[in-house]
Amino acid sequence: MAAAPVWSVDPRTGKQRDQVAVEATAQAVDAAVRAAHAARGALADRTVRSAFLRTAAERLQAAGEGLVETADAETALGPARLTGELARTCYQLRAFADIVDEGAFLDVIINHPDDTATPPIPDLRRYKVPLGVVAVYSASNFPFAFSVAGGDTASALAAGCPVVAKAHPDHPALSEQVARTLRGAAAEHGIPEGVLGLVHGFEAGVELVGHPLVAAAGFTGSVRGGRALFDAAAARPVPIPFHGELGSLNPVMVTEAAAAERAEAIGAGLAGSMTLGVGQFCVKPGLVLAPAGAAGDRLVKSLTDAVGGVEAGFLLDHRMRDTFLAGVAERAGLPDVEAPVMPGAGGEHTVRPGFLTVPAGRLTAEGAWDLLLEECFGPVTVVARYEDEAQANTVLSRLPGNLTATVHLSTEEAAGEGRGAEILAELTPLAGRVLVNGWPTGVAVAPAQHHGGPYPATTSTSTSVGGTAIERWLRPVVYQGAPEALLPPELRDDNPLGLPRRFDGLLER
Repeated sequence: MAAAPVWSVDPRTGKQRDQVAVEATAQAVDAAVRAAHAARGALADRTVRSAFLRTAAERLQAAGEGLVETADAETALGPARLTGELARTCYQLRAFADIVDEGAFLDVIINHPDDTATPPIPDLRRYKVPLGVVAVYSASNFPFAFSVAGGDTASALAAGCPVVAKAHPDHPALSEQVARTLRGAAAEHGIPEGVLGLVHGFEAGVELVGHPLVAAAGFTGSVRGGRALFDAAAARPVPIPFHGELGSLNPVMVTEAAAAERAEAIGAGLAGSMTLGVGQFCVKPGLVLAPAGAAGDRLVKSLTDAVGGVEAGFLLDHRMRDTFLAGVAERAGLPDVEAPVMPGAGGEHTVRPGFLTVPAGRLTAEGAWDLLLEECFGPVTVVARYEDEAQANTVLSRLPGNLTATVHLSTEEAAGEGRGAEILAELTPLAGRVLVNGWPTGVAVAPAQHHGGPYPATTSTSTSVGGTAIERWLRPVVYQGAPEALLPPELRDDNPLGLPRRFDGLLER
């Protein structure tokens, strides 16, 4: 049977553009993984590795106009948004190149023998080594930053791990173009092109996570798809780490004092955040706890005015559009749920943003309203009006893990008066990033960033954004009593590579 074709589709019309590939067979997946496995040695030299990452960024930047054109044709996200995302992707590659050059990620620790300790300490030398081939599952909503050349790929390559990426069906042509660009960068430094494999198709994704030479996986997508792959990774004869980003409601708590102080500004800010990218950000605020009184009414009016002025937009594909329309209709049909601005179809191919309101008391016990505590992908949020702080806290206690949690405080509360610190402590168990007086959309690529959270936000405690993302693809190893002449250079006393390390308890830079 011939392999199924892979088509590039225009989300603005739902029509096929071009056939760009075929779905990978089990044999094709095996070949891609084996080629990546064979390329491991070419990444061993950190100097070559960092140069490859920088060249990849340069080549992506040079090809930017054509890449953005293809990305827009396949995602309808718009040239401005995509140009910025490509710049972020190039920045990520360069940032990881800097991390590779510095070498602190190797976490070198050396202890010389100490017979006076109890028990005695032998000669111990510890550092981290790459896991092996990493499977990367591309996201739909970030065709550059969380796709073939995105953060998972950049951090894995930085760790010294070859990658086999599973292309997302919403941007297959772009995936092919980006893969060719990175392979060209690899060849420039004598690295085999197999260091970055690319496969298409649902079955290929299943084959990939089960391949015995795949050592770890990174995923960004739905709870259903991610959980299935996570379970498959755990069920292997040799289980592997699966770092999945699955879903997030990203709750926002607005105190009564904050609403009284600046309800209009909060409503306008919420509208901008929940409709950014047509609501297709994984950190879109999907649930807002707002007070039930007059200040909350002002907030809702501001949100109504702002959201009502946002034009309809295109979702990434028509399947997502159908799911969004069905999801908002089901939620809006629940008793006591109102729609000051009804989200729904904006035209034959578009959706219009909106929001729903519900008394917070409906969310404090299990029932049909549980649906309002689940992520709905697209430009919609739920505003739950609470009567008192205890009711708001009860709703928060029912929430699953999230990528982010936000609180809006008044000036006095932010200065330490009132319950500001207490609310912050209540939000901390819910999310990997807790914001005060801001909005979660927009994830800075920075050393201190953490993009993750308790399940189902992610399946691990690691981050997929920021410098420490490299740690996902490494494992520690300790040499005990090994003669100096046999040790890798990273662990020798004279430190020939000039690495930061902890040497007999002292931190050396």
